[in-house]
Amino acid sequence: MRREGAGRPALSTADPTVLEDLRDLVEPATMGDPMRPLLWVSKSREKLAAALRALNHAVTANTVAKMLTALGYSRQVNRKTKEGSRHPDRDRQFEHINNQVLAVQTNGQPVISVDTKKKELIGEYKNGGSDYRAAGCSDKVKVHDFVDKELGKVAPYGIYDLAANTGWVSVGIDHDAAAFAVNSIRRWYGVVGRAWYETAGRLLITADGGGSNGSRVRLWKLELQKLADETGLISQVCHYPPGTSKWNKIEHRMFCHITQTWRGKPLVSRLAVLEVIAATTTKTGLTVRCELDENSYPMAIRVIDAEMASLNTDTDDWHPEWNYTVRPRPSG
Repeated sequence: MRREGAGRPALSTADPTVLEDLRDLVEPATMGDPMRPLLWVSKSREKLAAALRALNHAVTANTVAKMLTALGYSRQVNRKTKEGSRHPDRDRQFEHINNQVLAVQTNGQPVISVDTKKKELIGEYKNGGSDYRAAGCSDKVKVHDFVDKELGKVAPYGIYDLAANTGWVSVGIDHDAAAFAVNSIRRWYGVVGRAWYETAGRLLITADGGGSNGSRVRLWKLELQKLADETGLISQVCHYPPGTSKWNKIEHRMFCHITQTWRGKPLVSRLAVLEVIAATTTKTGLTVRCELDENSYPMAIRVIDAEMASLNTDTDDWHPEWNYTVRPRPSG
């Protein structure tokens, strides 16, 4: 039996400055300090040990790991908790949207949540996530994610019906423009919405504040006016405040399930995208219809003041930039 006090002394005892030097290396405030030996690099045990040895400390990577634990350090990941600037009327706008949704649904009118999903590369490219496969049978994909000139990208624009728990996705092959967004709503209403809501006279649309359906996008409002003139529907729009897109119902009721459905599967063709999206279901009964939109939607279309003045729109007293109604224009 080793007697008490025998054995090699602890490194912190034999080298009393090593812990303080290690603390200086890993402190977040030292990143970018030109006087420090570690500048803007990952703080792995091996690199920290090398930096300490450069300071005349005889240490190994394993010793650094033990000292980091003693100092209370552990590996940490980023956490999505910062929302950026918070609009003072954010919560009240949420309440306004909820009240409008309840009022419209009570009258048996349709309420939809709309948004564009992230653009996806078409071809043998890596898709995030994993799936169960036999050992050694993973899909082989390209090393580099350069856009295939023939297959290109697709932009899925989604419409989620809050009451029916059903979705519609238009898979566009051109720009994610306002005309594409409104045409997706037009297709949804013509194929699905009109049959579900035979007596509908009003359509409530909840949307993000930016993107192709942004609150400041003139073309979005002009295209909504064309839709109202064609269908006779009154289109009421409520935008979510800046920085709150994740609260949009379509994000956590439809898009997340589509992502889970195609996880780990390369989107090798447009047909594959359509089939995977259409196969999306949930235990709560979600179903999704999907179609390919091969139309061309040019960007940078300028809407002049005269066209804006011709719109038949009403704005709410509460944040009119977020809440407005587009009515059909009188014929003739």
